[in-house]
Amino acid sequence: MFIHNEPVPPRTRAALGGLPPRAGLGLKTGHLREVLGTRPDLGFFEVHAENYMVDGGPFHHYLGLIREQYPLSLHGVGLSIGAEGPLDVQHLQRLKTLIERYQPQSFSEHLAWSSHGPVFLNDLLPLAYDAPTLDRVCAHIDQVQNTLKRPMLLENPATYLGFERSTLDEPAFIAEVVRRSGCGLLLDVNNVYVSCVNHQRDPLAYLDALPLHAVGEIHLAGFAEDADSLGDRLLIDDHGAPIDGAVWALYQQALERTGPVATLIERDNQVPAFNVLLAEAQQAETLLLRAGGQP
Repeated sequence: MFIHNEPVPPRTRAALGGLPPRAGLGLKTGHLREVLGTRPDLGFFEVHAENYMVDGGPFHHYLGLIREQYPLSLHGVGLSIGAEGPLDVQHLQRLKTLIERYQPQSFSEHLAWSSHGPVFLNDLLPLAYDAPTLDRVCAHIDQVQNTLKRPMLLENPATYLGFERSTLDEPAFIAEVVRRSGCGLLLDVNNVYVSCVNHQRDPLAYLDALPLHAVGEIHLAGFAEDADSLGDRLLIDDHGAPIDGAVWALYQQALERTGPVATLIERDNQVPAFNVLLAEAQQAETLLLRAGGQP
């Protein structure tokens, strides 16, 4: 059992994720035939769990074929881990069924909320980092891990505002969640950069304050840029652009601290041709090899 009011001993990286320390891609429906036809040299593929919470159909047909050839990671966007209300038990049960079907090496979700009562918001919304929120998030993670009978990875968020009632900064909050729940950390390097620019913080100091021993997977993505009402830079985590040079540099800094960790290239909007994403994965693979990974 995962008991959130007792600190949990640190887990090995294999226990947290089990993905090979290589580069992977988010699996897009427009690329399914190309992936099966070319069998690209990739470490793994990742899919959003909610896209597969049906009994059958072509998505499952192709995912089953790809799962026979590649390790798989499931990434959730709908559990609403930070919501004030209880978790959706039916959603959690559908997730359990999906995990039992595909036996992925890794499952991850977001430190965010997206539901309020019966209303579901198609967004990942920020939390206040205080004691009641900490208790609630840990209790929800306990419920997820006990239901799935496996540890999950929790992704650090991209944020655009903070709450006055917060009593912990974000890395300290995440570290305490990891310590109490025994979950792992999905380190989204793009989210670190986006949040730190938006809140005028030091990305390296943020990185060093995270529980990097618990990182089971890394995400890399692109962002959009705007300006806030004061004219300052405002970065938006839209997964619709190539990975920025500053994010690549921060990724190198992260690997110096963690060693090689399975790394996903995310692209959910303005998805380019498969070979464009494959080139970004190969760039990540080069950096993983420099960090001590195996080809």
